[in-house]
Amino acid sequence: MINDQYKHSDITEKIIGCAMKVHAELGNGFQEVIYQRALAIELREAGLDFVREQEMQIYYKGYDIGTRRVDFLVEDCIMVELKAVILLEDVHLAQAINYLEAYNLEIGLLINFGARSLVFKRVKNHKYKSYKGNNQITK
Repeated sequence: MINDQYKHSDITEKIIGCAMKVHAELGNGFQEVIYQRALAIELREAGLDFVREQEMQIYYKGYDIGTRRVDFLVEDCIMVELKAVILLEDVHLAQAINYLEAYNLEIGLLINFGARSLVFKRVKNHKYKSYKGNNQITK
């Protein structure tokens, strides 16, 4: 599953593996917060550094316009957005991409525990700015 052409593939592989363990144990049908709590246990056991429900500033043209809580920020570089819906829709993917752009993070995962099988999508922010400026999101 590690693909060297994908940035942070080693980390995203570990996160997905943790999510698979959670889904194998709990199945589908629970609220998102249950999966969030279980995934936190698995991430910790995998030795990954993370923050759960990290409140992050949202910027527009350099202006602070509010906050949003990301489900997980892993290793200070991967945003993980969880869902517990039967079917992921385009709006969920758009939401994940919008969060990456608003937080100025490059890579994220959208993980859905609500389907019979775990569904995950790797998302990339094509507008990512690697410099540290006024709109760079930090913890």
